[in-house]
Amino acid sequence: MFNPGGPGHAGITQPGKISESRAAGIGREHDLIGFDPRGVQYSADVPCPHEPGDTAEPPPSLSDKEKAWFVFERAARVNRRCVGLDTEFVRNLTTENIARDVDRIRIALGERKIGFYGVSWGTALGASYRSQFDRQVDRMLLDSVMTPDLSLSTMDDGQVAAGERSVHDFAAWLAQRDREYHFGRTQAAVLAALKQLRDKHGEQAQQHLAGPRWDWPSAAKALAALRDGGGGAERSGWDTTPTGGNSFQQTAVLCNSSTSARDFETIYRLRQERIQKYPLLGSPGFWDGTCAGWELPVRPWEFRPGTSPLQLVGHRFEPVTPYEWTGLMRERIGGTVLTVEDDHHGSLSGLPCAREAVEFFRTGRASSGSCPGA
Repeated sequence: MFNPGGPGHAGITQPGKISESRAAGIGREHDLIGFDPRGVQYSADVPCPHEPGDTAEPPPSLSDKEKAWFVFERAARVNRRCVGLDTEFVRNLTTENIARDVDRIRIALGERKIGFYGVSWGTALGASYRSQFDRQVDRMLLDSVMTPDLSLSTMDDGQVAAGERSVHDFAAWLAQRDREYHFGRTQAAVLAALKQLRDKHGEQAQQHLAGPRWDWPSAAKALAALRDGGGGAERSGWDTTPTGGNSFQQTAVLCNSSTSARDFETIYRLRQERIQKYPLLGSPGFWDGTCAGWELPVRPWEFRPGTSPLQLVGHRFEPVTPYEWTGLMRERIGGTVLTVEDDHHGSLSGLPCAREAVEFFRTGRASSGSCPGA
């Protein structure tokens, strides 16, 4: 069985995608099963229709804090309205319950045990399934691993810190290519130049600073053009092809388990501290305002060790699920870590070392060490 992450992403087409990937060999000895998690697409898509004002922008005359309050209150109104459309269903949108749904699928298929391949939030779903149903797990692979303790503030901290490290690596790369881009011959000089450029041009420069490594040449050209008076091209960055899903289901699954603060003053303080701590990226984070107005009870994740074969896959430079989270999950639930030397979120199935995944599901022997990335 497969889950592509999210939460909120549809998974019904995942077997087809795997069959067309470098991990297609898994299908030689296994049936490949995809499903939409409860609240997504074919599995009782949870309702949350847009209404006028849901995406209204704060007036430009407001202060930064007032703008943040405007956005917080906007999210709170949407959350309260959407919870109220089917409160009991929304209350039960949890990672643990979706893991129980996975086991109902196992039973319906008449299987004593199943393999599981999860990516991103799908790694939390897998960890929850294994914690509850370890005896029903044949083999499990988790790629781009979530933190074992869900806190949206902690997620922001980890992702912004990873982004800041990426800016430093980018600066070192630019320093080696000063003849081409002219930002400075040392990492320190480049960092100073990039900060000056970001302070002057704001988001227009910031969007190029922490992109993926394959995009560094085009990001460097865009930043140089911005410095020299050009507009600077839009960066393709982390954009991906949209997939079916439900954004409110994502909110519900996260907010029903996140232990992070819900009040505006705490969230705003944490965001300001983040900007101060990571000045180059200058990002306040993305997640920790998600649960504004969320009044349903919180049920934190409870992951436990198991004995079934477990392969964890971490990506050394990626900012979406930072590599450190893989180690934290391993400490909590066990398993063997394979390190991919790239910054691509969930890229294993597209790499030559997808053969490690095929071999793992064939034999149950997990791989350690590292493999080349994208």
